[in-house]
Parts: sequence; C-alpha cells; structure tokens
Amino acid sequence: MAWQWDVSAAKKLAVGRVPDTRVEVAAWAAMARLIGINADHVPNVELDEPLIAVPVPNGEGPMIIDGWHRICKALRRGVPELDAVALTSDEELACRIHGGEKGYGWSRAPQPPPVR
Repeated sequence: MAWQWDVSAAKKLAVGRVPDTRVEVAAWAAMARLIGINADHVPNVELDEPLIAVPVPNGEGPMIIDGWHRICKALRRGVPELDAVALTSDEELACRIHGGEKGYGWSRAPQPPPVR
C-alpha cells in the first residue's frame, strides 16, 4: 500500500475521544507481520490506549494507522479485541501524507515552478 498518514496529526484528532469501535486482533495478525515492529517496545505499550483507524477510500473497511505494537502485544497475550477510535473520512484526508489524490509513493515530491 503506497499510503501514509501523519500519526501525530491523527493522535491530535483522536485525543479525548471515547473509543467508538472494537478491533478483532486476530483479523490483523497477517498484516502485523508486514509492519515494522520494534520487538523491544512491545512489552512497554498499554493495551488500554485505543488504536486509531481510518476509512480507506475505495477500500474495504478501515485501516489501523496507530497501534501496531499494541496489536502485537494483544496477539502474544491472547487478548481478542482492542478499543479503537475511528476517524472520519475528512479527518483521514487531513492526516494523510500521500496516497489517493494526494499522490502515490515517495517520488511525488513537489516540483519547482518552471523557469521563465
């Protein structure tokens, strides 16, 4: 997936919100293997901190953009579900760095204006 989100911006949008959905941890196990996880950090995360999910335009269902270490810890401990805050489509677009109409991949650097 050539999409990326500004997790710091997403956390600002989610701060103080009551989790509005639950995430089935086992459903994300395969995806968790593809995410860069710092194994030394996993024991230090708190499972009661909600994950952050966003709707992916033209996708099927949400995408977790914050909480992969918590998912890994929950998988290790056999915790079946975790709370999550689901951002709206407008919030997703506001914190999206690239992907979709914001451009694909890292090669979409802004181009300088033409020299006249």
